[in-house]
Amino acid sequence: MKLGERLQRAWYQGHRALSVLWPLEQLYRFIVQRKRAQFLRGETETYRAPVPVIIVGNLTVGGTGKTPLILWLIEYCRAQGLRVGVVSRGYGAQPPSVPWSVSASDSAQQAGDEPLLIVQRSGVPLVIAPQRAQAVQQLLVEQALDIILSDDGLQHYGLARDIELVLIDAARGLGNQRCLPMGPLREPVERLQSVDAILLNGAQSDSEQGFAMQLQPTELVHVRTGRREPLTYFPVGQRMHAVAGIGNPQRFFNTLETLQWLPIAHPFADHAEFTAQDLEFSDDYPVLMTEKDAVKCRAFAADHCWYLQVAAQPSAAFAAWFAQRLQPLLTDSL
Repeated sequence: MKLGERLQRAWYQGHRALSVLWPLEQLYRFIVQRKRAQFLRGETETYRAPVPVIIVGNLTVGGTGKTPLILWLIEYCRAQGLRVGVVSRGYGAQPPSVPWSVSASDSAQQAGDEPLLIVQRSGVPLVIAPQRAQAVQQLLVEQALDIILSDDGLQHYGLARDIELVLIDAARGLGNQRCLPMGPLREPVERLQSVDAILLNGAQSDSEQGFAMQLQPTELVHVRTGRREPLTYFPVGQRMHAVAGIGNPQRFFNTLETLQWLPIAHPFADHAEFTAQDLEFSDDYPVLMTEKDAVKCRAFAADHCWYLQVAAQPSAAFAAWFAQRLQPLLTDSL
């Protein structure tokens, strides 16, 4: 097991050895709290867009379901007749220049796996840049927009925001609730008191902790050809190799089990770079992966490789809350 994997396991399962990292955690907390205090006092150079900006972010390191929620928000905003754009850091991307407008024909190496997935699924205009303010400015030069969604960026105070949404993995929670490197938190847990809404990915119902959100499997997609099949394409009891390079691979494996399949789990690090050899096994079972992984494997995926497409389903209470919060922002920006 790699060091990063051992550290994450310690964060969420507990380990006394983490106490040696307490001095580093205190230094990290001091830095991030000072950074936020400067933002709140107006001492940070911050760009405010002429249209509403919604942050979809994490308090913890690793994936929590931001990309499916971004896709849901895109569909919701479009249904209201809004022109929506997205900005992202583009983690791991190597574009020719930044800011970079992502195209559906880009490679995952060029655009980043999550931005490419979003563009290929929705066709939304999306710009990546390490400085999200630059990405927003480029997006507004290229497109006439009514609203902008920021994929991550909760801690990126160079961009002013109108709504902050935070996702938490309901199964893992906040781990030991300590900041990096002693725990998984990017900011102290008290930061949640100042965000606009919390969504608990995997929760069955709304609670005092936040709104519920589920990831609903919708269909199977052939990685290389894009052919779509219903979930019944694989029968109950189908054995398969399950490949997942996401923040919490176990969530993916659990989903396959709820569909009554028998996955052989192959977890990888978040944003892992795959090779053809990673998808080769000594039997003829199908290989099933996440959509985020599939965008990186399309060029070399074998005929038995599929991905599971999922859709975010936030609770009705969240949809109502979001509609209520969004309306005055749109009125003010006119």
